[in-house]
Amino acid sequence: MSNHPYVDLARKSIEYYLKTGKPLKSPSELSDDFKIKAGVFVSLKKKGLLRGCIGTFMPTRDNIFEEIVINAISASQEDPRFPKVNPDELSEIDISVDVLSEPMMVNDISELDPKKFGVIVSKGYKRGLLLPDIEGVNTVQEQLRITKMKAGINPDDNDIELYKFTVKRYK
Repeated sequence: MSNHPYVDLARKSIEYYLKTGKPLKSPSELSDDFKIKAGVFVSLKKKGLLRGCIGTFMPTRDNIFEEIVINAISASQEDPRFPKVNPDELSEIDISVDVLSEPMMVNDISELDPKKFGVIVSKGYKRGLLLPDIEGVNTVQEQLRITKMKAGINPDDNDIELYKFTVKRYK
């Protein structure tokens, strides 16, 4: 079974980093799929449970190739919720890559749908993000509560800036 090229790149990036301690370099010629700029989240799961997830909601690199490489390494080595991924367990890890649309301001929560849209909540310097279509998150209220907690914002505080985005998920 062949994976999407974005998923293959994420796995190769982690494998290369675990062997060399360095990020994979971009080839001199990139296919059009890898030239775009977008925010990207790389999620790692082991036996169906989250094992790491790191990303950028806006592009921070020159292209999506570099965005995937850096975020894949970060998801495997720098997610503070988990120990670093080691080479022995990599074969047991499923990887997905979410490519984010540009965030759009939300004026009313009726515009949200946790299955379709991810959300970004911010207040001052605090910011939290939750991807869409997360198992167990079925209501807008639950999505906002979790996202506020991630941001360190009181779940009852509604004086926030709210953005939504869509993702294309590759597995």
